[in-house]
Parts: sequence; C-alpha cells; structure tokens
Amino acid sequence: MAKTTPKENRERLLEAFDTLFNKRDYAAAEKFWSPQYIQHSAHIAPGRAGLFNLVRALPAELRYENQLIVAEGDYVIAHGRFTGSGRPAAWIAADIVRLEDGLLAEHWDVLQDEATKAESVSGLPMFGDRFPV
Repeated sequence: MAKTTPKENRERLLEAFDTLFNKRDYAAAEKFWSPQYIQHSAHIAPGRAGLFNLVRALPAELRYENQLIVAEGDYVIAHGRFTGSGRPAAWIAADIVRLEDGLLAEHWDVLQDEATKAESVSGLPMFGDRFPV
C-alpha cells in the first residue's frame, strides 16, 4: 500500500482534473480514478463511469481552473471554476476528494453559479480578482 503526502495528493488531483476536464483524455484519466470510485455529488451518476460519461456529454469547451487547493492527510479540497458547460453561468466548486493509494477514491462537492458584479451583495468576485464578463 503506497502512502502519499498531502503535497503529492494536491498535485495528483490537479493533474487528474486537467487530464479529464481540460484534455478529455479518458484513457489517461483512468489511471487517476479508482475503479471503486465513490461519487457523492447529486449531479453525477455513481462511480468513475458516471463521472466520465457526464464529462463526455458536456461541450468540448468545458474547462476547469483551480484557484486554491489544500490538503490534509488523504483529503484534498480544490476551489475552482468550471466554464464552458453550456450553462448560463460558470460553476464555482469546492471539490472534496479522498485519495487512496494515490487514486481519487471518493468525491463530494459544493457547487454555486458564479455571480456577476450586479448579483454580488458582497461586491466581491467568487473566483479570482474580477467578475465574469
């Protein structure tokens, strides 16, 4: 059983997300997700196949950008933005992933539509230092 560090887990998650969401390389993505992957998201069908099938169904323009990533032990939380999904607003996501033996083994998320400047009561952007155009 391989033991990974939080730094290795952060790097692994970012590489996995880039491979699946940005490059759409499903064969390469299989090496990042456990065959027994557990999906807790209400928006995604169970297992690795459910996630991969969702991404296949989304527009080719889909992109993931990461702004912040933190890890403790086998858990990683990534604050990111999904654009190009065909939805009216980008999704701002907090993805929580548990890694096991270097593989993404379990996932939870919190998703919210990205607010424009006019919609933001705080007056601050949800991602980065500027509002979407």
